[in-house]
Amino acid sequence: MHVTRITDLDHEALADYNRLTDVALRRVTEPEGGLYIAESTKVIERALRAGHVPRSVLMTDRWLPDIEPLVADHEGEIFVGDAALLETLTGYHLHRGALAAMHRPELPTVESVLDGARRVVVLEDIVDHTNVGAIFRAVASLGADAVLITPRCADPLYRRSVRVSMGTVLQVPWTRLPEWPAGAGLLREAGFEVAALALSDDAVTLDAYAAAPPDRVALLLGTEGDGLSRAALRAADTVVTIPMLHGVDSLNVAAASAVALWALRLPADGSAAVA
Repeated sequence: MHVTRITDLDHEALADYNRLTDVALRRVTEPEGGLYIAESTKVIERALRAGHVPRSVLMTDRWLPDIEPLVADHEGEIFVGDAALLETLTGYHLHRGALAAMHRPELPTVESVLDGARRVVVLEDIVDHTNVGAIFRAVASLGADAVLITPRCADPLYRRSVRVSMGTVLQVPWTRLPEWPAGAGLLREAGFEVAALALSDDAVTLDAYAAAPPDRVALLLGTEGDGLSRAALRAADTVVTIPMLHGVDSLNVAAASAVALWALRLPADGSAAVA
């Protein structure tokens, strides 16, 4: 990549980074324009390791020695400017090192994501990008194999999701289901039992379910506040609940995902779930 030192904001390619604090603008330009923004040296490194291709990188001089070797084999430009100028462009101080405008990879098929997987997470209409990122981090750290998201779920490559996940959205296999809840049929065809995490009178407790789980489990998580839709609960094979104390009825969806994934984790040899 070619290093370009900027003293003004007239360069056309800088439009990728313009007004990053404007949520509406990001939602239009990133998904439909085929780009997402990777923030911080660590996240950029994970994106490159996953095979994602940068269009450009934006940073101050301080971070050039760290970033330049990572992108040396790619085309495009590294924009270097002083902190005040870049803050004018992005709307905030670049304290995490650098930003990269990355081309979005083509999403894999549902079938390819499920191939060989034994623990997957399905996100139904979760709209908070922080929760999406935190769930991906739980999936990566607790050994689940993949994430499937419904058509109305928030974008995992949204900048906040990527940042909260510590870049794990770039390493965990994921894709978007073409329709929901009809998409649950794809899970059953692949041999998964769909376990909905929800409050229900007929639910089994997580510890009881984890004592003898199916070989392949798809853990279904619902949106903040309302939880899973009635259609999703009807599409599930079983309903699982995390027992609560002191009058608390539920956890934040990201926290609940971590608890459930830990309970359903597979040992290192992949033989059977750990009770």
